[in-house]
Order: sequence, then C-alpha cells, then structure tokens
Amino acid sequence: MRLLIAMMMHETNTFSPVPTDLQRFALGQGEAPPRGEAAIAAFRGTGTATGAFIDLAEQAGAEFELALAAHAAPSGLVHDDAYEAMCQAILQAVAQGGFDGILLDLHGAMVSQSHEDGEGELLRRIRAIDPKTPMGVAYDMHANVYSNMVELAQTVAGYQTYPHVDMYETGLRAGSALLKMIRGEVQPTTAWGRLPMIPHIMRQSSLDEPNRSIQERARQMEATGALCASVFTGFPHADIENAGLSVVVVTDNDPALAERFRDELMQMAWDSRAQWVYQPELLAQSVARAKTLTDFPVMLLDHYDNAASGGTMDTTAVLAEVLRQGLRNVAVFAIFDPQAVQEAMQAGIGAQVSLQVGGKMAMPLMPHRSEPIQLQGVVKLISNGKYRVKGPMSRGAQQNMGLAVVIDTGEVEVALISRHVEPFDVNALLCLGMDPTQKNFVVLKSRVHWRAGLGQLARATVECAGAGACTSDYSELQFKRLRRPIYPLEADVTWSAAG
Repeated sequence: MRLLIAMMMHETNTFSPVPTDLQRFALGQGEAPPRGEAAIAAFRGTGTATGAFIDLAEQAGAEFELALAAHAAPSGLVHDDAYEAMCQAILQAVAQGGFDGILLDLHGAMVSQSHEDGEGELLRRIRAIDPKTPMGVAYDMHANVYSNMVELAQTVAGYQTYPHVDMYETGLRAGSALLKMIRGEVQPTTAWGRLPMIPHIMRQSSLDEPNRSIQERARQMEATGALCASVFTGFPHADIENAGLSVVVVTDNDPALAERFRDELMQMAWDSRAQWVYQPELLAQSVARAKTLTDFPVMLLDHYDNAASGGTMDTTAVLAEVLRQGLRNVAVFAIFDPQAVQEAMQAGIGAQVSLQVGGKMAMPLMPHRSEPIQLQGVVKLISNGKYRVKGPMSRGAQQNMGLAVVIDTGEVEVALISRHVEPFDVNALLCLGMDPTQKNFVVLKSRVHWRAGLGQLARATVECAGAGACTSDYSELQFKRLRRPIYPLEADVTWSAAG
C-alpha cells in the first residue's frame, strides 16, 4: 500500500488585517512550510491528524509520502501566491501517481484572495489530476462546508471537541475508514447539509451545552453504524457564502442511515439555536467583578482579540482596564508587538523601560480602534519564544511565539511576542517564567482553547469583551457575501429537515 499525506491548514478571518503570506505557514522553521522528511520529523508522534496519518501508515506497513505540512495561525485572507505554492506542492505529489489513498489534514475555513472555498478548490484540482484514488479528509470543527469539500472525498471527519483535544483521534477516524475502503472492507456513502444559522464561537465549546450533547450524539452514531459523524459548528468571522453550521455523516453503503443521522444532528442543532447566541458583558463591569473574587487564579479572557480566531493580539483595552482598576499579581499573555520586543531587548534584562505597546495594527474592517498604551516596568525576561506543547491539545507539537520579552510593572507581568500564538497550553506561560498557579489573575487572549491546557488550573473565569479583529457582536460585522437570511442575524429564519 502506498499513501500520500498532506497538511494545509488555515482558519481565515476575512475581517482580520493580519497578513497571511507563505512564511506564516512555515512553523517558524524558515521561509516555507516543511516537506518530505522534514515534515515527517516535525509531526511524527504529535497529537495532530497528520501525526495520526503517519501512525496509521506505519502500522499498516504502507509506504507513504508527506508532501507538505503547512499550518498557520488564523489571520486574514491567504495571499494568492502562498495558496498557489502550497497547492502546487500537493498537486505535484498527486501527479506522480501510484498512490492507493490520499489523506489530507485540512482546516475547512481557508479563504484565499481568489477562492472563498480554499479546501474545496484544492480537492477540485486534485480530482482534475486523479479522479479515482480514494481520499480521506480530517477537518476542524470550525469548517465552513462547501460541496467540493465533501463530495470529492470518500471519508470526511471533523473534530468533535472544542477545545480541539481530539485532532489525533479525528485523523484516526478519517484515515481508518479510508484504509478499510482501500482493503475492500467498507463502501462509504455520505450525506451532508447545512443550517441557516451561524453559532457564536463563545457558545461552541463541547464542554458546554448545547454542543456537548450534540457531539456526544455524533460519537454514539459512530458506535452504532456510522463510519464518521461530524457536526461542523462553522467559523463565523468569514464573510463568505457558506459560513455557519453543517453536518456530514459517512456510513458503510447505507445512504438512508447517513441521511437519517444527518437530519437528527441538524434538528438537534436547530432546536437549540437560541443557546448558540452570546451576550457579552461590558468590559469595566467584568474587570470590576473579577476584582471582587478571592479564590485564585482567576482567568480573564480577552476573547475579542483571540489569535486563533484571527485577532491581531495587539489590542490593549483589557490590559488598560486591568491597570486602571489596579488588579494585583497579574500575568498577561500576550501583546503582539515586535517593535516593542526589539526595544526591550536592546535595553536588556533588568533595565527600566517605558514602551508604547500595542495599537499599532489598523483594523479597517472593524468598528473599533485599539489605542497603544505606555507600559512602564522592568525587562524581566528575554526568550526565543519556542516551546513544545504539553497537551492535551496538539501534544508534542512545536510552537513559536517569536522573540518575546516579559515586562514587569510591579503588579502586572506582560508578555510581548513577535508571532501570533494562542495560549492554549501551560507551556506558553511557563517558558516565559510565568507560573499561572502563582498568580491572582491571568489575562489570556483566548476564547475556548485555553481550557485544554489551563482550564483545570482556573478557580474562576471572567470573560472580558475588549476590542479586536474577532468582535463578539456579529451585528457590527459588515457581511456582504454571507447567505441570508441566517439566524441570529435575522430572528425569524425557518428550517425543517423535510426541506
């Protein structure tokens, strides 16, 4: 057996001003994403879908090629030259031929400057070269599903957890079903559909209702007849036609069962639609409420500016409010400001500095502007910003926040970084000398993923609605291409499984 494996992952926030060039996909290792043996070395033994594909191939005694391992933190539209370079790397491998199966680790919400369905366009191009080789795809739960993403593949599986602690398991689900097909043990049949609803990211956690019960039902379906059952909650910060919730079910030669399971999951999601709506608290009130708490550490979520949703990470509203209200013994992760990092490094460890921090990145498609703040303190630490993830999310994968410094104001320690990284793992803080268990308050530019590696440490959580490129009020986003009507942007939308 001979298998082709490839990774091309990006969650595109079409409102984000953060540029997405090819170097952003390079995993911090160079100018371009790794290929071949370098890619295998980077992802073997990791808790990712690509790591699972490698394990499946080796366990099957199969020859395999890893054509590309490209992953970039969420940001703005993928530059066309970057998109074409990544597609070409994969298509060149496909054109070699001789593969029994193709396994793809994709996100499902990639938008390039020219293609709003980045993954579907890749699959279309693959099928133009090779119309027959069986193909299995692992997608993120936040995929915005288009027909080519599903109908051109034989097996499709999406993450069933958010935080995404089942990336590896999703690779196993998509890959194992495809290997069974290659061996002639199953004949996949697929049903899929999408709802006229756009769930809020802050209400999508699989640790909470309604997604917890819906994802649990999907797992039950896989235990009772489905090869793969996936509820894609969708990525809402994308002004594209198909943003929103979709369901894909794959069965073994049983299209009627696939349709029945699909309709049941869609009905569950639709019936709970009011629970997917989020109402943020005013920032001053949330910080004041945090200040009254006494069981530490308290996690303050600067969720408007989450890098894993395409946030700039250079907004300062939450940090400014924390300083204004005088919270004590605080760690802040993190402000993206390469210029301030360089200034602090030039001053050196132990130096007293006064830095203009954040507010440097314009957000022309957003209704808010973040102002810089003057941060005064001591340069406590300088780091190369590299660490390996403890897990459970992306266990073993290398992360790179770029050159980083920690500024200590006396009561607040602020991490300044040079590459966008969401703090979903405790090692993001520990590698900078920040022990969250020793802090009263920990400010995190995160929405849900922080719960994977830090959730068990929190004694309380306060959601702080600042201002950023992933605003929590969808009514402020100027959607022009999104299909309408759609709930909750329109309240009187109707849907039924019968059509």
